[in-house]
Amino acid sequence: MTDRLSGALRRLSEDDPKRFVFVLLDKFTMLSFASALDCLRIANRMAGRDVYQWRLIGEGGDLVSCSAGTTFKLQSDLEDLQRDDVIILCSGVDVQAATTKKLLNWIRREARRGLTIGGLCTAAYAMARAGLLDGKRATIHWENADSFAEEFDEVELTKSVFIIDGNRMTTAGGTSSIDLMLKLVANDHGEELANAVADQMIYSSIRTDQDTQRLSVPTRIGVRHPKLSQVIQMMEANVEEPISPSLLAKEVGMSTRQLERLFRRYLNRSPKRYYMELRLQKARNLLMQTDMSVINVALACGFASPSHFSKCYRAHYDTTPYRERGSQAARLSI
Repeated sequence: MTDRLSGALRRLSEDDPKRFVFVLLDKFTMLSFASALDCLRIANRMAGRDVYQWRLIGEGGDLVSCSAGTTFKLQSDLEDLQRDDVIILCSGVDVQAATTKKLLNWIRREARRGLTIGGLCTAAYAMARAGLLDGKRATIHWENADSFAEEFDEVELTKSVFIIDGNRMTTAGGTSSIDLMLKLVANDHGEELANAVADQMIYSSIRTDQDTQRLSVPTRIGVRHPKLSQVIQMMEANVEEPISPSLLAKEVGMSTRQLERLFRRYLNRSPKRYYMELRLQKARNLLMQTDMSVINVALACGFASPSHFSKCYRAHYDTTPYRERGSQAARLSI
């Protein structure tokens, strides 16, 4: 251990431990929660004393299951907290169902008391429902971004791995919890301790709020062709009002026929087919994650005719949008 780090850790003995209160929602993502918690544990170990404490609470105060099915014993119900506590909401799949009226009332009450509140993975949804993110920058797992943007247009949604805006924090899920917690450790006790924690976790590339959560287009599609990547980025940015293949080709300086050949060669489908799949994927996310009407989902994904939307959806997913919505509602009611 370097003399510089040793000196920094000696100074920690003068600090009182900061307490993090993890609020575990039903079907929370274990990776996001465990990554955040272990950062605190390792920080204590590297500091040689408890610079952090934590508590696990949740609605009902008894047992809660993560999305992998493992059950956790909570330490209490949603209780009144200390003013210096930091609340970390942990959620995952079906966050809409887990965001109950009781939880929202509790979040709003603690927010009015001035507590710092963060959300891991999909928990930005619960924070936004409670009104905590109005006029603020935030992030959420990319799979939930479409539905979040449709429902909460007063929130400035980003693609960052994490965002800290005042006393509100959000992450994109997965290992982005590590990046957020390392940032907090660095803010509290210096870069040396944060780097020591990262080394213990074999975490060699610490990300900042300037890093985006998804892989680049070339990495995702397994093809490194600049013009193909550029066209796909334009498609992803223009789902509600699709751009014709001829205009897409013109934007990247090639003919429509050349664009067709490019997609056939690398993706084994036409530009039109690929674009349709993007739009239908967004439509399915909206049907599964929001209560938007099927007609509004169709419009949000560039379909002027509900009948055409239903026909395309059935051809791709072997079910209709209405049946998809019904099966989702039935699943959430179980």
